[in-house]
Amino acid sequence: MKKQRAEQRGRQAERIAAWWLRLKGWEILGRRLRTPAGEVDLVARRGAMIAFVEVKARGTAAELELSIDERRLARVAAAAEILWHDLARPGDDMRIDVMLLAPGHPPRHLANVWHGG
Repeated sequence: MKKQRAEQRGRQAERIAAWWLRLKGWEILGRRLRTPAGEVDLVARRGAMIAFVEVKARGTAAELELSIDERRLARVAAAAEILWHDLARPGDDMRIDVMLLAPGHPPRHLANVWHGG
């Protein structure tokens, strides 16, 4: 039951994050894209930039600070490398972003959080 609630919260957070990104001028290219290296929650484009977005939702804003780590970002980056070939156009650039969501707070969009590791 707890896992099912977490899954529902995750899907709802992804919907909110996608909505927020669209309001900021991003086009959503994909949701929950799976690769052998891992999954990317959202892929979005704005101009020549493609963002591979990890979405995290927690019960409180304080819990969000602990929800992203190097291991998680490395998996998103590895998946992004695989997906890049199918999504990119000549001249495009890419980055890894994070969207953090907690009740009672606007979504926090952290841009370009991965710099290799």
